[in-house]
Amino acid sequence: MSEELVTFFKALADANRLKIVGLLAEKSYSVEELAALLNLKPSTVSHHLSKLAEAGLVTSRAESYYTVYQLDRKTLEAKSRNMFSQAELSTVVADVDADAYDNKVLKDYSRRDGTLKAFPSQRKKFDAILRYVAKSFDQGKRYSEKRVNEILSGYHEDTATLRRELVGAGLMKREGGGGEYWRL
Repeated sequence: MSEELVTFFKALADANRLKIVGLLAEKSYSVEELAALLNLKPSTVSHHLSKLAEAGLVTSRAESYYTVYQLDRKTLEAKSRNMFSQAELSTVVADVDADAYDNKVLKDYSRRDGTLKAFPSQRKKFDAILRYVAKSFDQGKRYSEKRVNEILSGYHEDTATLRRELVGAGLMKREGGGGEYWRL
């Protein structure tokens, strides 16, 4: 997972830090001014500012005796654009098992030999079963209804329901009334 993304969200996952960002969006402030506005200790405000700076959201400059902080709008906009891009969001889920739900459903509804104990009543679970069964058919290859029934009987005796549901779910296509079937 992108550490930059985690740091960004951690920096904003605090009500006081969000208030600081809101105040700095209006104008620059010193630690003491922010502490007075938020009714916090200066050391607490400094801690929050360091978290925001670590995330690249605020910058500081010396102004006589004080350090003045301002919101870095350009960085905020650039980070937002980059972090919420499809490529970046895809990296966040790179280590997630996309088939975990289907595997759980299969474990609950199938026997060790791969045959189905029953059909789930919930549509989402039934769709997981259908995706599992559809893998028995090669893409692009056409099958007769008889051959489809032979393959489906290896999963459950109710081949008509499986056949109809595979077509209905858009996992297989059928041509003619009992003609050829193929996997999409």
